[in-house]
Amino acid sequence: MSPCASGRLPPLPAPPARPRRPHGACATAPLPLLHWPAPPPHLPRPFRAAPLSRRLCGGAAMLRPPLSLPPRRAAATAAGPGRRLLLSTPIFYANGPPHIGHLYSALLADALHRYRGLCGAGPGRLSTGTDEHGLKIQQAAAAAGTSPPELCERVSGLFRRALARAAVSFTDFTRTSAPAHQRAVRHFWGALRDGGALYKGAYEGWYCTAEETFLPPGQLAERRDARGQPCKVSLESGHQVHWTKEENYMFRLSAFRDPLWKWLQNNPRAIAPDPFYQQVLRWLEEDLPDLSVSRERSRLHWGIPVPGDSTQTVYVWVDALVNYLSVLGYPETHGEWWPAAHHVVGKDILKFHAVYWPALLMAAGLPPPERIFVHSHWTVRGQKMSKSLGNVIDPFACFGQYTVDGFRYFLLRQGVPERDCDYYDEKVVKLVNSELADALGGLLNRSTARSINPSNTYPCFSESCFPKILDSGETEGMGRVSAKDYEFVASVASLPLQVAGYFEGFQIYKALECIAVCVRQTNSFFQRHRPWKLNRKDPAEQLWLDTIIHVTLECLRVYGTLLQPVIPHTADKLLSRLAVEPEERGLSSLTFLPRYNGQPCPFEGRQLGPDTGVLFHRLEKPGQHQTETEKL
Repeated sequence: MSPCASGRLPPLPAPPARPRRPHGACATAPLPLLHWPAPPPHLPRPFRAAPLSRRLCGGAAMLRPPLSLPPRRAAATAAGPGRRLLLSTPIFYANGPPHIGHLYSALLADALHRYRGLCGAGPGRLSTGTDEHGLKIQQAAAAAGTSPPELCERVSGLFRRALARAAVSFTDFTRTSAPAHQRAVRHFWGALRDGGALYKGAYEGWYCTAEETFLPPGQLAERRDARGQPCKVSLESGHQVHWTKEENYMFRLSAFRDPLWKWLQNNPRAIAPDPFYQQVLRWLEEDLPDLSVSRERSRLHWGIPVPGDSTQTVYVWVDALVNYLSVLGYPETHGEWWPAAHHVVGKDILKFHAVYWPALLMAAGLPPPERIFVHSHWTVRGQKMSKSLGNVIDPFACFGQYTVDGFRYFLLRQGVPERDCDYYDEKVVKLVNSELADALGGLLNRSTARSINPSNTYPCFSESCFPKILDSGETEGMGRVSAKDYEFVASVASLPLQVAGYFEGFQIYKALECIAVCVRQTNSFFQRHRPWKLNRKDPAEQLWLDTIIHVTLECLRVYGTLLQPVIPHTADKLLSRLAVEPEERGLSSLTFLPRYNGQPCPFEGRQLGPDTGVLFHRLEKPGQHQTETEKL
């Protein structure tokens, strides 16, 4: 019997054991991990699943005071259903308008947030926002002939509108210029200082303004600037670096190498996908120099002053990372949520989130976040997005060309977290037309057409037409139902569990691939039995016709339910056409083809919802559109 047939979900397979580091240990307790509450699919027996075809260089010039690690505070939340969870995007740097890289981060987090809500998993929040301090903001404002606050107000508004337009269901939008956030940063700084994690020292090294970090020699390359003069640039980003020497506050990051290692060993799923987990382990095998966490205020005045030292400004990354606490009411009410937090971040800021941030939290007496989901970047026709190349993709233009749901679907269907993905217009049009307009929309249109279903109802299922079998050998001699039909409904029956596993593993693209495969199988089922050829006047033919439509609508209902986190408007339209009420759209009570198993189907005989026309209109080749950012 299928493990799903009992209605109980088997545990996900444990990750492979990882070799332990031979040296060092700390008393860091393992953190609870989230198990997404997957829906009991109540699968019909005996369906069986068919196979689915910165770092820093330099050093401090003075002796470091001893570090006293504060005691780790216990988490206020427990793992399991009904608990609270914060999902977060990075807060986006407010020196320029949003592009599809920002949107991709937000859509991944939004899909996870929506999926969890459909599971009835307990209170959840989705936080996003804008990072509004730092030298880049200061320089961008000067270049635009405006002040940093005015620039941040305008750009932050662009991000908020872009995310709202993209149907990102954020509950919190943090701005680091807000007084509540600044108060949280000052308190966090005090916790680091009081624990002995900070000391002051002279520091010099190659500083990249664009990345807001010092870079070691191994991360630099020789290039020529616009005037043909030799210069050093960041090996990863290509941005120019400058030699900088100043007196800063240092964070004793080197003291946390072993605690970080122990944390990751005890929590092998803390960073996903696995290649990024392995990358962080490799970083921890190297030296972990102390981190400069302030800048001279004479050079960087647009930021939060270091408490008790007006000559220094808090390092923009320390400022920004604290947003994950300030959004929860740190330092007063964060304990109601933290550390039940899952961060969605791009691979370019992995070290900040998987090394610096956990170490800072440990130094402040707080546990690291439960999970960090990491994704790769988007290129445009094989090239990195760049203002100088003029190939930065504006989300507002894409919404106009492909619709919001169409573009959401493309990014989440094509985006593979482990590797960079390529964008070009023709790819969007081809995918969305094929899978949303033709396969999904066409299936709904054909199965609800008046010529096929003149009563406009959810027709009855006939057990005699689609008999229950006890093993696959019984499919011989079953009349019109073939072995292929049983394999097809087995695939759909196992789909909710597969989707749950892929969401848990941060592989949303694989969940969508599974759904697309099943949609194609349903179209094949419908085409194979040609219901339009059946004679309605023959009672036996009418029973078989109704059964074909019933099975098809049941499949569409499952697809519409599972697609809600990805294409919410289109899924709502589909489910409304099937007369599925809002309270019937959750995943915790999702059933498929209960009549096969002798159970009642609440939809059987129900009048279908109003016909609102084509589910998803085919896209034309995109033309020229004036973007919303251009209008502004």
